Amino acid sequence: MHGSPSIVSDVMTQTVAAIGRDASFKEIVRMMQDGKVSALPVLEGEGRVVGVVSEADLLLKEEFRDSDPDRHTQLQRLPDLAKAGAVRAGELMTSPALTVHADATLAQAARTMARAKVKRLPVVDELGMLQGIVSRADLLKVFLRDDEEIAQDVRREVVSYLFPAPTSAARVAVREGVVTLSGRIRDTSLIPVAARLIRAVEGVVDVEFDLSEHGPSSEADPASSSHGEGASTE
Repeated sequence: MHGSPSIVSDVMTQTVAAIGRDASFKEIVRMMQDGKVSALPVLEGEGRVVGVVSEADLLLKEEFRDSDPDRHTQLQRLPDLAKAGAVRAGELMTSPALTVHADATLAQAARTMARAKVKRLPVVDELGMLQGIVSRADLLKVFLRDDEEIAQDVRREVVSYLFPAPTSAARVAVREGVVTLSGRIRDTSLIPVAARLIRAVEGVVDVEFDLSEHGPSSEADPASSSHGEGASTE
């Protein structure tokens, strides 16, 4: 998309707090508190990401502090019990680390986070070297795009191809990220396609339609208005 952030490198944070395998439990907690982050990448060598320590990893120590798990629990949660007794990052970390490349799309990064239920991902190069970190908040920055920028993208990348003038007269309006496409078009069967393409424009929150169809020699039929129909069409 022209003028819009579309890949991870556009929104990631390049200055990243990280730790080595030998970082102590307290050092990890202190760095999380100071950096106001919920996870830290673990590095080795010249900066290769080998794991991630999260708040969830650290909280296992508190969970099992006063408990005496039965044999079934021990067998079911053996990795968690091991982390509960750990004192160094190398023992606490989740490895291999779930990472993303800088040229991944924001949608790809968002899907990876959602599936793994994590709040942030280390960004690495082809060799696994740390380049930055991307968080849920970073991915949401796309929704701060200016309404007029979104409208220009919709006109250029969707309307000009599906509903070109003079055969159609489609108008684009955007308010708070919600796109409304109104006017008269030659073929309302293209509305579901338009809905998918408009939602793919970065920064779009939703899409609504107020379109009527007209043929080459017929008047517009008010009954064919598709208001609301396209907004729920995937």
